[in-house]
Amino acid sequence: MLGEKNNASAFAEQTVYINRLIEKLPEVYEGTPKACVITFGCQQNVSDSEHLKGMLACMGYEITEDEKDADFIIFNTCAVRGHAEDRVYGNIGKVKQLKKDNPRLIAAVCGCMAQQQIVADKIKKSYPYIDMVFGTQVFHRLPEFIYKRITGSGRIFELSLENEKIVEDVPVKRDGTFKGWLPIMYGCNNFCTYCIVPYVRGRERSREPEKILAEAREMVNAGYKEITLLGQNVNSYGKGCEHGITFAKLLRMINDIEGDFRIKFMTSHPKDCTIELLDTIKECEKISHHLHLPFQSGSSRILKRMNRYYDREAYLRLIKEAKERIPDVSLTSDIIVGFPGETYEDFKETLSLVQEVEFSSLFTFIFSPRNGTPAETMPDPITREEKGKWFDELLRLQEKIAEKNIQKYVGKTYRVLCDEIVSDGVLSGHTNGTATIIFEGDEKLLGEFVNVKVVSATNSLNGVIV
Repeated sequence: MLGEKNNASAFAEQTVYINRLIEKLPEVYEGTPKACVITFGCQQNVSDSEHLKGMLACMGYEITEDEKDADFIIFNTCAVRGHAEDRVYGNIGKVKQLKKDNPRLIAAVCGCMAQQQIVADKIKKSYPYIDMVFGTQVFHRLPEFIYKRITGSGRIFELSLENEKIVEDVPVKRDGTFKGWLPIMYGCNNFCTYCIVPYVRGRERSREPEKILAEAREMVNAGYKEITLLGQNVNSYGKGCEHGITFAKLLRMINDIEGDFRIKFMTSHPKDCTIELLDTIKECEKISHHLHLPFQSGSSRILKRMNRYYDREAYLRLIKEAKERIPDVSLTSDIIVGFPGETYEDFKETLSLVQEVEFSSLFTFIFSPRNGTPAETMPDPITREEKGKWFDELLRLQEKIAEKNIQKYVGKTYRVLCDEIVSDGVLSGHTNGTATIIFEGDEKLLGEFVNVKVVSATNSLNGVIV
């Protein structure tokens, strides 16, 4: 891991370009230019986009949500599933007309999808109106790329993987005012056979705990009530680092920060979820009683093909430990249906695991092959139509479980963070787990904690402030 001095200096180089752009952009655009950041994919991408907006604001751009009104558009992309990539191509195809309407428009594509050479080559050939393409580990060089482009440089393609570097002190412009993302690590070492993340995000790198704690304090002082720690596998935080701080210890350190706020985190890998972590969740009052533990398949045979490093029995033992230590824990998970080589007998093991655990909610996907992963070349004889039938069967089971689970909330009172206005005089908020409760309340309560008693459960939980 690089030291803090090297990390900081990497972005210090960009301040030179920022200062140049502060002077240059008003000349080019005859006023204040506008920038639009369009984000696809996971929470990590959302967090990255907040840093892109932070840099753009420092350069002098006004942030807009309307791409038709923008002088600079950047698409921050996702490569986890084919559907996400299809959406990106559909959106960047619109840039051709936008450039006709605004010849000064600069367009960029960045992120996980852009990190793949095959994608960069396709954009270079088929989308000549895209000015720059850059990957996940050089996004902090955005000021440099924009400056070079507006001063006459040709199209920019930068996909280098600077695997040992975390660039600190990149400006951030957060989308929310009371709920925020806090990255603690980047990359992944697991190399699940279906997953593109290690190839586009690089190997695991953990941020220094001092930097994380400083940012957490800043967020609390700014009024944030919910801080979600991010990483491709947060449970691996600190591995290989000299400071010796595990993820559980980091959670305790953040929990000790003064203030009234809630700590969440995602995503966790079951193989790295320790008893130390479970006890930390139990003992720390600010940590949400929610565990997102993707098991992907209930079949040990398929888990081995996925390279998941655990089997069905180990996962169920972990769930048992979690429930014993944290009785009110809310468990959620990811499932891939129709992995190459999966039979219906394998799939029935997934159904039985879901039935046994009774998850609060599930994120379910039909297998989508990713270019360059081992699973892409595995024999896959089951038709998409048949996988769709399995998928529907899983959804029906989870719906029954949800109908049963929702009743356990009735009559109980929960501390809820008011996070959305449903309609005039009606709010919704989340419990310390994952449940959403709808209740009457003044919109001034948005971003505040209130106690809400659940009085009924139909399609949703309905409550009253007490």
